[in-house]
Amino acid sequence: MAQRGFNMSGIQRIRRYFPYIREKIFLDHAGVSPICDPVAKAIRNYLNCRVLGEEGDFDEESAKSLFAQLIGAKSQEIALVPNTSIGLNIAANMLTYPPGSNVVTTDLEFPSVVYPWLRIKMKSNLEIRYVKNVDGKLSIEGFENAVDDHTVAVAISHVEYGNGFKNDLKQISEIAHDHGALLIIDACQSAGAMIIDVKRQGIDLLATSCYKWLLGPCGAGFLYVREDLIEDADPVFVGWASAEQEIFRTDDLWCNTKLILSKTASRFQVGTLSVLSYVGAEAGLKLIIEYGTDKVENRIIELTDYLIERLREENFKVQTPEDHLNRSGIVNFKVRNPREIVEELRMKGVIVSARMNGVRVSPHFYNTKDDLEKFLTCVKEALED
Repeated sequence: MAQRGFNMSGIQRIRRYFPYIREKIFLDHAGVSPICDPVAKAIRNYLNCRVLGEEGDFDEESAKSLFAQLIGAKSQEIALVPNTSIGLNIAANMLTYPPGSNVVTTDLEFPSVVYPWLRIKMKSNLEIRYVKNVDGKLSIEGFENAVDDHTVAVAISHVEYGNGFKNDLKQISEIAHDHGALLIIDACQSAGAMIIDVKRQGIDLLATSCYKWLLGPCGAGFLYVREDLIEDADPVFVGWASAEQEIFRTDDLWCNTKLILSKTASRFQVGTLSVLSYVGAEAGLKLIIEYGTDKVENRIIELTDYLIERLREENFKVQTPEDHLNRSGIVNFKVRNPREIVEELRMKGVIVSARMNGVRVSPHFYNTKDDLEKFLTCVKEALED
């Protein structure tokens, strides 16, 4: 993996990949990122091939290998899924829930993290336990108190979408594993921004989409399933993509009299993918990996450090944790009428979101301190109106 240091000349070169910054200050990568030039070029090249009746340049195994590299996994542990929500539903429905079971989550989660288990609860006696946040923070003690020997899984986000609180996955996984439970992670707000190492952090299953920090388009996502969990896992939905790919009859037609599931995470794939989405996703992954995930994370933390310091200087109430252990690419601060402020900023070409009765700011590695200063100026102007 290439490891390049960040300097301003390097950042300016990277910024040329993002033409929208000529007119806008985009600080909402926790939402939907705009498409950058390398991603758009890859998609156009593929479309041009298809227009000519050619196959186009896409290799499913290459995409899996890139994502596996990003999170420290093996490519056979990766399945292609349309989005995080589908991945989490697969994870929830591949498990069994004996009488008296519980699943532990938190009160800071995006709905898709919890809904699959609430759906299971509708037809069973599954208990859903919520670790409660205190001032936007989740404590390790909270997980210790919630997890017991009847816990099937701990299902949480790596980074909480509202205020950017980053969970200590290694400590939480140790708690879960001590009780025989699995750790299931929504990485939508961390993949492409924060370092993920599924082995070191003890993650058993992980799902993410590509349209946020991974800089890809909608319609592409990944599911990681720990290798030793795959063979005994029964997918709820199956299709030709779920099966061993060399199962043919003597007349070179697919065998439809028996189902032999793939021995890899591909068993969780069902049918034909949105290839265009994955062509773009692969280009976004290459961009992140080229510059090094550690360098990307360091750059993002540098920017969020700066923003938090400036917000405090301007006497804003910051809702994001100070401790670097729990910090991410998201900064949230309180304002009056946050939705109106965000809309006014949008009219000025500054893109952020309203969350948790505040403004959520999420810069990526190519943003600059100058972007943040212009943003702060616009916020102060909006508040004076």
